[in-house]
Amino acid sequence: MKVVILDYGAGNVRSVAFALERLGVDAILTADPESIKNADRVIFPGQGEARMAMQKLAASGLEQILPKLKQPVLGICLGMQLLFESTEEGNTKGLGIIPGAVKRFSSGKIPQMGWNTLFDLQGPLFEGIHENDYMYLVHSYFAPLVAETTATAHYGLNYSVAVQKNNFVGVQFHPEKSGKAGQRLLRNFLNWNK
Repeated sequence: MKVVILDYGAGNVRSVAFALERLGVDAILTADPESIKNADRVIFPGQGEARMAMQKLAASGLEQILPKLKQPVLGICLGMQLLFESTEEGNTKGLGIIPGAVKRFSSGKIPQMGWNTLFDLQGPLFEGIHENDYMYLVHSYFAPLVAETTATAHYGLNYSVAVQKNNFVGVQFHPEKSGKAGQRLLRNFLNWNK
């Protein structure tokens, strides 16, 4: 299986690669469009600021390629947020794969940093993961509850901590930093037969 991690200068690519190595997968770090198109699985990580990340995606041509991919794609943290139509962070247009706009938390300590529980779990990504399992999060912006929501978390309000639309899935948390539950989620993604 050929697994590609997008290496577009806005990600936690090394920690994701190490998590996959623990599962016996040697992922390729690349921004090469042909390698991405021909991959069996694509992981779209992200840390940092949304506007800069979208500028990097546009500069590399990935802004046009990503929405057209047919294989399973996993967005992580900012990678999930950029699947949406837009984000309040820098008033940035996203990839438009998931309807809706990402918002900034308006109460509580920002960013939310640390462990939080998940509930209302749905879909193949969460096989073997239980209600109220903990995942690790670091974020100041959140995705609202939408028709594509597959898991929910609470931080002042309920929000989408995971989404799925067709072959695209996204998680707000960092599975690569979330212990056994995170490793199980990555394994589920690798085994997902959409």
